[in-house]
Amino acid sequence: MDWIVPLVSLSAMEIVLGIDNVIFIAILASKLPTHQQAAARRWGLGLALAMRLLLLFGIRWVMGLQATLFDLQSLGVRPEWITWVDHPEQVLQVTGKDLVLLIGGLFLIAKSVNEIHAKLEGQEHDAANAKPASFSWVLTQIILLDIIFSLDSVITAVGMVKPDQLWVMITAMVIAVGVMLIFAGPISSFVHDHPTLKILALAFLILIGVMLVMEGTGGHMNKGYIYFAMAFSLIIEIINIRLRKTQAKVVLHEPPPVK
Repeated sequence: MDWIVPLVSLSAMEIVLGIDNVIFIAILASKLPTHQQAAARRWGLGLALAMRLLLLFGIRWVMGLQATLFDLQSLGVRPEWITWVDHPEQVLQVTGKDLVLLIGGLFLIAKSVNEIHAKLEGQEHDAANAKPASFSWVLTQIILLDIIFSLDSVITAVGMVKPDQLWVMITAMVIAVGVMLIFAGPISSFVHDHPTLKILALAFLILIGVMLVMEGTGGHMNKGYIYFAMAFSLIIEIINIRLRKTQAKVVLHEPPPVK
């Protein structure tokens, strides 16, 4: 019975790590025609599960990503130039994981900033009246981000569970993706119905992108602080939404001014 605690802990951790994935999939799927959005969310989460399982079965390859590919000192980079970490020699040794996190973080930042810019400039409304995005292009973007989030998820799982308990990792990931599939639709609708929540979600995706870039360049940011900030901001925004609805009802029921 020593598998119960790891299974519950890992399932909860995988769900938390998958929140940003669900939000990003929901935002991308909203670019599609209404009748394709649910399918895009299902395909996106299904591919996320498939990638996690493939990475788990290829665990040696995942661990190999943490091996040094090349040393930046050979390219003329000096350790004293690296001032944002305590051990610059580790930053100079570039691994496959570093490259994946760096590229993925930059992609996430660029995509989120572009989405915010489009919303602020009114381009999102124009795009809604124009030709919708293609299903294949949206799915391609989801796959790119799934690779990044899956890598982080699998490395976390490997660190939490014993090597001989592979089935625990697989079960936890299936449970987590199942939960995300159930809530992907309601989350997508909720974000779509409340534009300020979409901006908030994109802002946190930028923060996650920055975190990935930091980790890819040898830095470290405590993920607990990020998820706490996300939860706190979400609670405040939900309170604001309720307050706006209450104020709208009050204004609606106010008697007209006496002339």
